[in-house]
Parts: sequence; C-alpha cells; structure tokens
Amino acid sequence: AGNSSVLTCTPKSVITMVTWKISPKVGGPCSLGYRADLNQTDRTNCSDSINWKFTPDRDPTLEIRQVATAHEGNYTCEVVAAEGNFHKTYHLTVLVPPRLTLYCDDHGNPVCEAVAGKPAAEISWVLESNSTPMQEGHDDGTVTVLSKFTAYGTNVTNTTCTVSHPAGNWSQSIAC
Repeated sequence: AGNSSVLTCTPKSVITMVTWKISPKVGGPCSLGYRADLNQTDRTNCSDSINWKFTPDRDPTLEIRQVATAHEGNYTCEVVAAEGNFHKTYHLTVLVPPRLTLYCDDHGNPVCEAVAGKPAAEISWVLESNSTPMQEGHDDGTVTVLSKFTAYGTNVTNTTCTVSHPAGNWSQSIAC
C-alpha cells in the first residue's frame, strides 16, 4: 500500500490494439484502451491513479500510483498484434504493514497490538506466554491483532513483543 505498482504487458513489434481490463474487488470495472491505426487512447471508469506508464504505442505497461486496498483485483492485458492475440492476467493483492503498539495495561500487563495490517499479523512474545491473540476486522479489509502478555512464572519485568507480517517483522521491548 502507498507505493506504485507496475504491470507489464507482452510488448510486440507492431501493436494493433491494447486493452487493459480491470476488475477490482471493490467498485466497478474500468478499462484503458489504445488503437494504433487512429493513435487513439480511451479510458472508461478508471481513477486518475491508474494509467499508462509510458505512451501505449511504445510500451503498454500499466502503472498504479499510490496503491490502496481498493486497487485489489484482476488486471488483464489484451494485445492484438501482427503475431497474434495475447492475454496476460495479474491478480493484485495489496499488503498493508501494521503499526506496532506496545503498552502496559491497568494491571501492569504488557499489551502488544499490530494495528490495521493486511493480512492479519502474527504476534509472539520472546518469553513464553499463554496469551490468545484477539483479532478485530476493519471496513477497509485490514485487521488489528491484540495480544496481552501473561507470564507462566512470576517476576517478569521486561518482555519483547515480535510482530511477523509478509510486509516485514518488528519487535519492541517493554517493562511494566
């Protein structure tokens, strides 16, 4: 999320026509088209963040700027060229790294939160804990995971929370 994504399409020597058909998980479909004989481009229902990276007569690559979860879905490039017709489909999945929050609750127990990640993050503790993580889903498809440290033994003064996620791993220590 937040970065640009570039989807390439099979470049051919002489392109007659190129169409990008986009079917997002949320919202309606959109398309970008280019017709070489008229040197004409067309866009239907696409947001400004989705556009040709270059001029389509030279390179039919698609660029999605400021990728958001709303961009998730299928992206199909269809090329008509002298060599034949070609299709390439991408399934775009957007990763949202969670924000790590570590604090002490009212009872002096460490609480670790992986806030608004996609997919849900995994939380573990460096010292063993009998905590069961709780998950809360959000409307934008992200998930907050909360884990409260509960020590098997006593006299634990300092502990470390580790958050694992496809977008990265983070850890933070706290003394309560």
